[in-house]
Amino acid sequence: MTAVPLATAPAPTTPAPGLARQLLRDSGYVLFGLPLALVGFVVAVAGISLTAGLLVTTLGLPVLAGTLYAARALADLERFRLPAVLRQPRVRPVYLAPAPRAGYWRRILTPVRDLQSWLDLLHAFVKLLVTLPTFVVVLVWWAVAVAGTLYVTYDWAIPRGPDDQDLSQLLGMGDGAGARVALNTSIGLFCLLTLPLVARAGARLQAGLARSLLTGVAEMRSRISTLEEQKRAAASAEASALRRLERDIHDGPQQRLVRLAMDLSRARQQLAADPEAARRTLDEAVTQTRETLDELRALSRGIAPPILVDRGLPSALAALAARALIPTELVVDDDLGTPGGRLDPALESTAYFVVAEALTNVAKHSHAGTCRVAVTRRVGRLEISVRDDGVGGAHLAKGHGLSGIADRVRAIGGALEVTSPAGGPTVVHAELPR
Repeated sequence: MTAVPLATAPAPTTPAPGLARQLLRDSGYVLFGLPLALVGFVVAVAGISLTAGLLVTTLGLPVLAGTLYAARALADLERFRLPAVLRQPRVRPVYLAPAPRAGYWRRILTPVRDLQSWLDLLHAFVKLLVTLPTFVVVLVWWAVAVAGTLYVTYDWAIPRGPDDQDLSQLLGMGDGAGARVALNTSIGLFCLLTLPLVARAGARLQAGLARSLLTGVAEMRSRISTLEEQKRAAASAEASALRRLERDIHDGPQQRLVRLAMDLSRARQQLAADPEAARRTLDEAVTQTRETLDELRALSRGIAPPILVDRGLPSALAALAARALIPTELVVDDDLGTPGGRLDPALESTAYFVVAEALTNVAKHSHAGTCRVAVTRRVGRLEISVRDDGVGGAHLAKGHGLSGIADRVRAIGGALEVTSPAGGPTVVHAELPR
């Protein structure tokens, strides 16, 4: 069984872990970030200093290239740590690579000409400015939370002189052990309860800087590539729809209209000589007119079916299932047809097209006995599944109906999977963002 992905759906976020696990992740990210920041700062300062000192010689550029490669390695390590905090898939930019037969100096200059390499170096410089204060805050918060919460267990062991004053005395709470324990325990509990927020804030601050410098450009380029792909898919889908409409009009209504004109011309010639033959010819012309109207209505349903506009997606899909040549079971969320639950018109049209084209392919190629269509609203997406018990072997080659579905789905940023092993069953699964 093979699954063929057609488009990349919006990147899913990782499910949120428990509070204690997220606290440990955020704290570990902040605390271990300081050693990495120190290493990166030392590498960056030493590399730039050596480069500046050796720039008058031929050694300056190789040292600079080595510094950029070292900054890239540290940046990759930081990107590896980011998903634990941001709960997003790991993103690594595409760096410039030297040509296979490039010379020595061209290889040396390749990282120097790469914008992302300089952003990695900039991150190594400025990371310490953010990491050091967040490290201190989180570490102090942990220390106060642990020490204050457990204060009652070691208060007796703290040596005190006759002239010593506790914080509880300075605040006017008294000089007894009870006042000391109450105050310090309260402070510890406050820090313990707010520790997840403080650790999360520190981790997000560090991760935000890393994301902006280390993956921001890559994410922007990926988004641009996705939009360009969607634009090409939309143009391809529109062109395919226009070609199909032109072919259908040429093969159907146009031929009937030509025959209708010929029949009317023949009837006009027969009126004087053979009125009975003219009557029969006119009857045939009327039949041709009705059939032409039926074909035009069918074509209009494929463009913008009135039932979809007037009554919504569930009613339009029910009409499709009723007209299907294969017995079709339809499962669809009823609220998709209510005024408050209806989808965007473009999304409704795409969903209708996906089901209509999939049912057409089932009728033409699957040799199936039954078919099942399921349309379900999920959080942030609409899922469509068309399953048949046919012979399988469906594919997405150009010129087939499934390629048209792929273009439509890709045009709105959705994802399509076709699972169709030999012998069946075939499952066409689409996810449309909403």
